[in-house]
Amino acid sequence: MAAFIFIFIFLVLISDIFLHVEAFDANCPPAKCGDGAPDIRFPFRLKGQQPQHCGYPGFELVCKENSTMIQFPSYGDLVIQSISYDMKKLNLLDPKSCVHEVFLNLNLSLTPFQYYYHVKNYTYLNCSAQLSPSFEPVPCLSGSQYHVYTVESSLASRLSCMPMKTIAIPFPYSPYLSDNTFGLGLTWTLPGCNEEGGHCNLQSKTGDQTSCFNKGFSNKHLVIGLITGIFAFIVAILISIKIHNSKKLDGQKEKENHLQVQKSFGDYKAIKTAEYSIKRGLHQSV
Repeated sequence: MAAFIFIFIFLVLISDIFLHVEAFDANCPPAKCGDGAPDIRFPFRLKGQQPQHCGYPGFELVCKENSTMIQFPSYGDLVIQSISYDMKKLNLLDPKSCVHEVFLNLNLSLTPFQYYYHVKNYTYLNCSAQLSPSFEPVPCLSGSQYHVYTVESSLASRLSCMPMKTIAIPFPYSPYLSDNTFGLGLTWTLPGCNEEGGHCNLQSKTGDQTSCFNKGFSNKHLVIGLITGIFAFIVAILISIKIHNSKKLDGQKEKENHLQVQKSFGDYKAIKTAEYSIKRGLHQSV
C-alpha cells in the first residue's frame, strides 16, 4: 500500500512541474514586432501581446511601425536595433538622430539599465562663440547663435562658456562617429537563468521574484525522473511482495506449529486415557 502511495505522489509532483513548464511555453512564447526585429523574451515583454508575468518591471517594449521601441521616463522612445541575451546588451537607435540629446537627458537611475561601455564625466557647455578648431560642436544641439560642446569636466572651468550639465557618458561628441547610434548600448544586471538555457518568468503579477526552469527538464530530466520513479516503484513492489510472502510463510508455519501442538496434545491425551484405562482394568481384576 505504501508503494502505491509513493508512486502516486511522485507522479503528481512530476506532472505538476511538467505542466508548469509547458504552461510557461504556451503563455510566454517569444514575440517580435516584424521580420528582422529582435526576439522579445524574458526579462523583456511585448506590451499588449505577452502577459505581465512574462517580463520584468521596467523591461516593457512596444511596437511602432514594425519597429521595437522602449520608452524611458526622462527622454521618450528609443528604437531597439538588437538584443543580446547572452551578453545582456541592448543596442539602441535614436529616431531623432541626436545621441547626445539622449545622453544629456536620459536618467538611467530611473531604469534597470546602465551604459554597456565604460563611462567618464563630461560637461556640456553652451558657448556664444565657437571654440578653437580642436573642439567640435554637437550639431544637433547647436544653433546659429550658440554652440554646444562636450568636454572633459576637468577642462570645463577653463573655457568661457556656460556649463549646462555634467554627466557620466561613454563618449564625447566626434564628427567621425554616428550621431544616432554610437554609444547607445545599455546593459542590465537583473539575475536570470537565460544564460544557462533556462526559462524565466515572474512568480506573480504583483511581485518581482522570478521563477526559472531548465529547458532540458521537460525531456532529459523528466525521463530520468520517470525512470527513477518507476525503478523505485518496482523495488517497492518487490519489497512489498517479499514482506507479504514472508508474513504469509510465517503464518503458515505458525498454523502448522499450532496444528502440531494440537496433534501432540491429542496424542498425549490419548496415551493418558489408555494408561488410565489399563490401570483401571488391572485394579478391577485384583
